[in-house]
Amino acid sequence: MNTFTSPHGPGPQPPTRLLVLDAEPPPRLGRLTGRVRIEHADATTLAERLPYADVLLVWDFTSDAVRRAWPGGGPRPRWVHTASAGVDHLMCPELTDSDTVVTNARGVFDQPIAEYVAALVLAMAKDLPHTWDLQRQREWRHRESQRVAGTRACVVGSGPIGRAIVRTLKALDITTALVGRTPRTGIHGPGELDRLMARADWVVSAAPLTQDTYGMFDARRFGMMQPSARFINIGRGQLVVEEALAEALSKRWIAGAALDVFEHEPLGPENPLWQVPGLIVSPHMSGDTVGWRDELGMQFVELYERWAAGKSLQNVVDKKRGYVPGH
Repeated sequence: MNTFTSPHGPGPQPPTRLLVLDAEPPPRLGRLTGRVRIEHADATTLAERLPYADVLLVWDFTSDAVRRAWPGGGPRPRWVHTASAGVDHLMCPELTDSDTVVTNARGVFDQPIAEYVAALVLAMAKDLPHTWDLQRQREWRHRESQRVAGTRACVVGSGPIGRAIVRTLKALDITTALVGRTPRTGIHGPGELDRLMARADWVVSAAPLTQDTYGMFDARRFGMMQPSARFINIGRGQLVVEEALAEALSKRWIAGAALDVFEHEPLGPENPLWQVPGLIVSPHMSGDTVGWRDELGMQFVELYERWAAGKSLQNVVDKKRGYVPGH
């Protein structure tokens, strides 16, 4: 477990200024009320308030305001926590090279995203989108669907989300291979990705966004997939060359795909991806189940209390790699 200890020792702590990069609805910080000086900022005020904060909570994890504001002058918070699994939206060279510790929301989204992936697999295998289209047209058209048991999946990204996806797909009797940054027991290395993708019925992207993974799913990789295979991305939008995926679907190089994340969000109504045949589009919702914001707030409160007591923090991100190491 990668950890970090507050510079304060145990015992009474000096007043702490917690700055929250807001989004609606705001976080519920319960036990911290009255104990911590909580201040709020948006994208327009973050830069001027950063120098006065001890801790920054990035509640608006869709914003790149931290990346833009961080290089300015003055002191910077000792700890930054983002209410998301990914950290690419806030990282910049100045933050990477600083002594500031970055933590993420690792653990909150794992099983919900795994369930969402399983739902997409079943929906595509059983042709549910087409069934709903035919129902709206009041057309009775009998078809055969695909059995998922016995098929093969390649899951790319060996973090907690990727591992949860593997466990859930195995429960459907899908033979699953997991690909990570470093080969080890039960995990294949990047050198085996092409071979595994070429054999897979399902390719699931759950990798973090790094220099090595940017645009990793391109025309070459879609071209090596089986014509009957499907692709799912719940990782980061920039992992996929969207034009290449659209071409692969239009030319029927692969049978279908589902994207929950995109290079630019929200996806505008004029974006051609809405009309790509065989593509399921969802609005970055795979990990968002009822009560997820409250769970994120509780996670931060628990981390804060450990930090204030001089105990070690969990979910510490390796800022150069862009994810929590050790898995």
